[in-house]
Amino acid sequence: MIDDVVARVMKSEGGYIWACKNYDGDVMSDMVSSAFGSLAMMTSVLVSPQGYYEYEAAHGTVQRHYYKHLKGEETSTNSVATIFAWTGALRKRGEIDGIKELQDFADKLEKACISTIESGKMTKDLALITTLEHPTVLNSEDFIKAIRTTLEGMLSL
Repeated sequence: MIDDVVARVMKSEGGYIWACKNYDGDVMSDMVSSAFGSLAMMTSVLVSPQGYYEYEAAHGTVQRHYYKHLKGEETSTNSVATIFAWTGALRKRGEIDGIKELQDFADKLEKACISTIESGKMTKDLALITTLEHPTVLNSEDFIKAIRTTLEGMLSL
């Protein structure tokens, strides 16, 4: 049955909500995000029946990049999903505690990520699929620094 669902999803133009069991959701969300761009851009929000929230970068680990990092080698890991997991959690905390400034910060950090990418500064995974001409391919550290620079400009306004 899951094979048929996958085939239909891959051909679909969207417009629906899809609820999966955990394993099916893990496998299928990775497949769908890969088909539509970068796995590293996907986040996940898990909500319990009791109203507890968990925000995560849904793509799992990047073990290969971690081992390269341990050897002192340069990596180009896209950190957007991890940043958005944090912004989701910060926004929720701001909502729960009534801290509008925290919610605003989360919104600005997300906008800084998107603006940085739209300006042409991105990691290799995005550069391979962008329609922008001549993107600047950055390693992990430089990508995060570029986002920081964009965010600092937004916060100073």
